[in-house]
Amino acid sequence: MARQLRAEQTRATIIEAAADLFDCRGYESTSLSEIVEHARVTKGALYFHFAAKEDLAHEIMEFQSRTLRRLAHEVEETGCSSLEALMRITFQLTRLAVDLPVARAGLRLASSGMAVRPPLPHPFTELLDLASARFRGAVKEADVHPDTDVEAAAHALVSFLVGTRVTGRTLEPHTRLPRRVAEMWRFLVRALVPVTRRPRYLSLAAQLERETRTV
Repeated sequence: MARQLRAEQTRATIIEAAADLFDCRGYESTSLSEIVEHARVTKGALYFHFAAKEDLAHEIMEFQSRTLRRLAHEVEETGCSSLEALMRITFQLTRLAVDLPVARAGLRLASSGMAVRPPLPHPFTELLDLASARFRGAVKEADVHPDTDVEAAAHALVSFLVGTRVTGRTLEPHTRLPRRVAEMWRFLVRALVPVTRRPRYLSLAAQLERETRTV
């Protein structure tokens, strides 16, 4: 049991070290030797768990997919509206991106053109599908204008989330992400939500920004 625990801890250490380097330098610019050094493990330990750098990248992208599904399930369990659920999911993803190198690396890998191994869906496709479903639900619940093109709205949301990370990587610290996501939602709420329901969701955006920044 102790040996198994040590192996699991070593595996987690290697993944975190690789994620940190992938996020800071990019996948192509990171070598396995650098990951070994950053993780402070032996090459033998790394190759015991991962045969190639691509395997590490795939593990990180799998983490991203599992995390999105888990967050969506947890939010759905609360019974909130479709639009509130989508807002909460995006802010929770943002909190993880602020706190965890693995979450940040997953998005960087996805935006770098990294191939995804089937049956794992591409992170952007998975997020687009989730956003489209929630926007359709919001239309039915009258929280979003009935003539809204939900696919276009979902595409705009995902593009904003990804673009904020890409530009922010160079221009500002990742701790700025909650503010940027709140700004995104203020635009979307004013564009998509009927006037009588806007105050609720503008207030929610401000609340979620505060909660995300103080976690």
